[in-house]
Amino acid sequence: MFKKILFATSATEASDHAARVAFNMAGTLGATLNIFHVLGVPTRGFSQVVLDVKTKEEVAVDGEYISWVEEEIKNYYANQLANCANCSIKASVGVPHREILRQAREIEPDLIVLGGTTGSEEDSVYKASTGSTLQRVAKASPCPILAVNRPAASFWGGLSNIVFGTDFSKASDKAFEFAFKMATSLNGELHIFHALDITPKNMGMSMPQDEIDHKIREAYKMIRSKYISKMKDFKNYSMNVWEGIPYVEIVKYTREKQADLIIMAHNSRKLDADGPKIGSNMEQVIMRANCPVISVNR
Repeated sequence: MFKKILFATSATEASDHAARVAFNMAGTLGATLNIFHVLGVPTRGFSQVVLDVKTKEEVAVDGEYISWVEEEIKNYYANQLANCANCSIKASVGVPHREILRQAREIEPDLIVLGGTTGSEEDSVYKASTGSTLQRVAKASPCPILAVNRPAASFWGGLSNIVFGTDFSKASDKAFEFAFKMATSLNGELHIFHALDITPKNMGMSMPQDEIDHKIREAYKMIRSKYISKMKDFKNYSMNVWEGIPYVEIVKYTREKQADLIIMAHNSRKLDADGPKIGSNMEQVIMRANCPVISVNR
């Protein structure tokens, strides 16, 4: 299913957990792995002076310097590259999310892998938080994004057990199409899950239990009509509805199912068109899950 993977890395320990998944996928699936690093942001317009994301120092960049950085990346991933049949390395200069999207348009990958941070909350380039590269790439990416934000999520057993988290939005419908395609093509299990949000919203009032029970029954009906009806002869699935804080329940459910992967929509509610947000639940799941998370935006 994935023949070409773009792995955007900071080439530091912070990206090691995402690297483990990217190299694992490339080896398991026989995919081409394109390792891409944005080495720095120009200090002024089109200046050749760049603030290096690793050293935090200003450096003058030319072709020789970029070649040196690419060689450093090659050395950093030497062990993994020794077992990677079809890998390439490229370094670029610019604003990280723009360069990653530019590279994606150029090579047309089936998947972009991102993860980790490059330093503190303020300095992070690949962090999974508001305004980050991950947010902005996920919003505009021409393909799904796989995020590995925790080291625990990198100890990955392959693709055989998938959790699809839905809120029944149109965006989730597209994410389901992708999740179902993955499950069928890889002959895996698909767990369809909806977390009923019962957090107090109106003047601190909690939802009555009778209303919770009614909404859970309605959610099961929605799952059957929107998803199960489209699965034809596919039988290797389950469906569950839990109530609680959505991102907490998704993470708990995934842990219970010992899932290899979570698939969710990029966002479920209409957000500021100019903002980078991918949705608070998705963001929290990425940061807390003990397996990789795929964001589908179209």
